[in-house]
Amino acid sequence: MKEQDIISLLESHDIKPTANRIVVAKILYSSIMPLSMTELENKILTIDKSNIFRTLTLFKSNHLVHVIEDGSGGVKYELCHSHHEVVDDDMHAHFHCEVCGRTLCLDHVPIPMIEMPDGYIVHSVNYLVKGICHTCREKC
Repeated sequence: MKEQDIISLLESHDIKPTANRIVVAKILYSSIMPLSMTELENKILTIDKSNIFRTLTLFKSNHLVHVIEDGSGGVKYELCHSHHEVVDDDMHAHFHCEVCGRTLCLDHVPIPMIEMPDGYIVHSVNYLVKGICHTCREKC
């Protein structure tokens, strides 16, 4: 994705495209799987931990990232490909490998609609499948 596309993406989510935000969005866009805070820090050596975290918090509040509880007690972040600035229409399941620790997107597996009782408001859903990925299974 070109830098201008990243800038347009940020602006479409009402996020001012600062240099740090562009860098974080580019890393998330180029990743084939969700990234932990530590993984982001290791990939972005020019931005300190607190600025990366503040950027992710802003992205989350503006529906630009998914925050995934990865099954190991931590969280991972992935760029949301929602087509809506207010509502996340890109909700999908994830798979966490208990051997290698990777968390993978299952983009083709949508999260089922859950009928909520009157008066409840859902802010997010985390649908995580745990097991052994095909790469680790082949090594066994």
